[in-house]
Amino acid sequence: MRILALETLRLGEMPNLLWVRIHGEGGLRGLGETFFGTSAVEADLHHRIAPLILGQQAGRIEYLNRRLQPYAGFSGTGVEQRALSAVDVALWDLMGQSVGLPLCDLLGGRMRDRIPVYNTCAGPRYLTATDGVRPENFGSGAAVSRGLHEDLEGFLHYPEDVASSLLEMGISSMKIWPFDFAAGARDGSDIARDDLARAIAPFERIRAVHGDRMRVKAELHGLWTLNAARKICRALEPLEPDWIEDPIWMDRTADLALLATEIKAPIAGGETLAGLGAFSALVATSAVSTPIIDITWGGGVTTARKVAALAEARARTVAFHDCMGPVTLAVSTHLALALPNVREQEISRGFYFGWYGDFVDVLPPLARDGTITVPDGPGLGVSLLPGLEKRADAHHRISRVT
Repeated sequence: MRILALETLRLGEMPNLLWVRIHGEGGLRGLGETFFGTSAVEADLHHRIAPLILGQQAGRIEYLNRRLQPYAGFSGTGVEQRALSAVDVALWDLMGQSVGLPLCDLLGGRMRDRIPVYNTCAGPRYLTATDGVRPENFGSGAAVSRGLHEDLEGFLHYPEDVASSLLEMGISSMKIWPFDFAAGARDGSDIARDDLARAIAPFERIRAVHGDRMRVKAELHGLWTLNAARKICRALEPLEPDWIEDPIWMDRTADLALLATEIKAPIAGGETLAGLGAFSALVATSAVSTPIIDITWGGGVTTARKVAALAEARARTVAFHDCMGPVTLAVSTHLALALPNVREQEISRGFYFGWYGDFVDVLPPLARDGTITVPDGPGLGVSLLPGLEKRADAHHRISRVT
């Protein structure tokens, strides 16, 4: 099946979200997605990637993934890697549709039918204004609309109640990031004692009310120097966090190895990395108990399953990042069901029950026991709602075979 067209769509309402559709023969269209800097990614897709894939056989996914690897921008989750990742996901979706199999079954079959989720406590407007991962773009303090879960405001002000609400849904694991609001997070060099105490308080309140019924993960977003990360990690240790995520930038493998020898809490992370080489170095340190890859940033399905294999070879779990969009959640859930060393799948219920359903026809079903599975249907089982490209705020482009 030849690739006939590459289509992109982004909406003014969600300026950081970009969808890609790869058109094959017979009317089939594979769907991909990526996040951040979408106008630049869109340009790369149409100017660099489209000429490389149009007219090619869609089923040669490994070949095309390598063909799309850029000379500049090959490392990190920059524009070129995000564009490649979105296309790779769309090609796998297209392949599944062409053979009539869900992606998880195409990848060797299901290890499990459902998998537990953990809730990343973002609010419905988290990271929707600008590209920045910083408090002014966290959407906090805004009025809650449409009955959405404002979990970011919740973990800052009433964390035990957020935990209660999650437990009522069958979800017994949550992730929060109060350290981002410390004054020292601006340059990461140090954290003041009073800021540290304020950031530790939500963890203490959850533990005081719920004990070990709720597993709590700490997200540090790679904002801190090694010395500041030491302080934070040691302060968290008595509260037994499930993991501490991205305590420093995850490409600093020597510092990660040193930090791991000095703290007891497990370290997780890697969502800002891309490519097999970066994850190979991360796994080789033995410092990271759970590597995390964002499938729509880090190289697509093709790279993600190889990263999972690297982790499996060292008897480690792997996790898939989702705090971006509905397609990212769908493809992550497919891999979470298919691969042996996945423990749980990240969701953000503020997104899931809020705006995800505004743009796609179906979501991975979330059950009352806090587990998730994939939609019915071949490929991802998810399609964009019809007519989105006709909205007044739509930026819609198609490159076709000439």
